[in-house]
Amino acid sequence: MKRGFDQILQQARKIQEQFQKIEEEAAQKTVEAQSGGGMVTCVVNGKQEILSIKISDEIWEERDKELLEDLIVAAVNEGLKKSREIIKEEIARVTGFVGQKIPFFPF
Repeated sequence: MKRGFDQILQQARKIQEQFQKIEEEAAQKTVEAQSGGGMVTCVVNGKQEILSIKISDEIWEERDKELLEDLIVAAVNEGLKKSREIIKEEIARVTGFVGQKIPFFPF
């Protein structure tokens, strides 16, 4: 009985190591998302961190605060969505869980 439990613990440790590796690899990758035809560009890494936001000079000329706010939100949301895709791809590559939702993983 103890031997079976030890095997389960060993497998759990291996899975945990795989997910740590996924997180580390995903953190090194970045994605870029744009909104407004490139008026706002956002760069996000695989840790769901926004690394930069660039706003074109063209939007400043518009002087439309609401438009700028909407474009920033749209670019950030698209960047975060692409970032989650990086993590899903890494999970599939490392574990073979293609298209399956893993209960303890939020994406």
